[in-house]
Amino acid sequence: MMVTVSMNHEISDRRRERWVLLLLTAAQFAHTLDFMIMMPLGPQLMRAFAISAGQFGSLVSVYNFSAGFAGLFATFALDRFDRKRALLWVFAGFGFATLSCGLAPTYPLLLGARVLAGAFGGVTASIILAMVGDLVPLERRGAAIGMVMSGFSVASIAGIPAGLWLAGHADWHRPFIAIAALSALIFGVMARVLPAVAPHPEPGGLRASLHRAREIAVHPNHLRAFALSVAMALGAYIVFPYLSPSLVANCGYPEHLLPWVYVCGGIASVVAMNAAGWLADRHGRLRVFRAAAIVSTFTVLLVTHLPVWPVALVLVSTALFMTMNSMRYVPAMAMVTACVVPRQRGGFMSLNSALQQLAGGLSVTVAAGIVDQDAAGHILHYGMLGWVSVVLVLVSLVLAARLRVAETSVGPDKERVFPGSEAVLD
Repeated sequence: MMVTVSMNHEISDRRRERWVLLLLTAAQFAHTLDFMIMMPLGPQLMRAFAISAGQFGSLVSVYNFSAGFAGLFATFALDRFDRKRALLWVFAGFGFATLSCGLAPTYPLLLGARVLAGAFGGVTASIILAMVGDLVPLERRGAAIGMVMSGFSVASIAGIPAGLWLAGHADWHRPFIAIAALSALIFGVMARVLPAVAPHPEPGGLRASLHRAREIAVHPNHLRAFALSVAMALGAYIVFPYLSPSLVANCGYPEHLLPWVYVCGGIASVVAMNAAGWLADRHGRLRVFRAAAIVSTFTVLLVTHLPVWPVALVLVSTALFMTMNSMRYVPAMAMVTACVVPRQRGGFMSLNSALQQLAGGLSVTVAAGIVDQDAAGHILHYGMLGWVSVVLVLVSLVLAARLRVAETSVGPDKERVFPGSEAVLD
């Protein structure tokens, strides 16, 4: 099943394309779970290390900052290497880093291991999205990204509940060790199945790499795409890390039932992500993004202002929140991958991922400075984070309308707009 794919050609066999996407989804699942498992483990980690809400926030934000800076360095080199080979090397480093998290005996060592995991995990995400952009044609790319990004939802449905079960029956170390073992299995299959994507043999050393990176970074259409990605990351990361602690401390939600929050939200998000991809391909990415973003503002305010409600109502509220966040992300990423020509897509996606991660780290850091705990352990000012998130969602609506398609067949001087944005563009 080994096959080399030119950077200017997509996979012609739809069956082979689906298997490749399934494998990329599995890799996406592993590195997403490594990041996501930290947030529901918050109550346990805060007890185990006797740390504050701010110190727990550092465990989350340090991953983002590390992923961001690693992505910036990868921008200079990613398009010079075969995508498959680059993914295998980076994914192997991710597996080692995750194992290091599972073996960390102290808070400082865990913090250091999260730095390492972030560096490899962030670059893994950018390579995966770059491969989707290379191998899947534009008319099917929305559905393809929806499928790959459903790794997030599968992590919620199966990964996080299983991880919390392991942590509850053993300790918090076990989930990370299990993720490392799963990553080793995925690595072995990727080495056999993934197609090689030939690199761009552009000449030049460091100076040429810097020039190419500058071309990627300053292109007006790329800047608009980066701004959209940053706004979305800021809006999501400012709310997500403190969702579990606030449910337990503020809403009286039983800690042993936390897995059900992610099971219900994940199931709903899997359906929503694939539906969003299908709708985006048929009715326009911008139109679907707008609808999902507007509805998501109400769900954000709902979960950040939850009173003490019955378990069933809490599950419905959090599921709606996760669903709408997923539905706006899929068409947004489909638009972002279409904003760059194929020869620059690896570096572009690496830089885009880096900026998202840095924005996420900044967002978590800001959130940690806003929230507080009272004597009873309640999380204070979580509602304020919800209002900040809503403002950022509204900003993303404006930014999304200004993106243009930059496929090779269109040409750099004849970029076309996404349907629905003509009235906004100059």
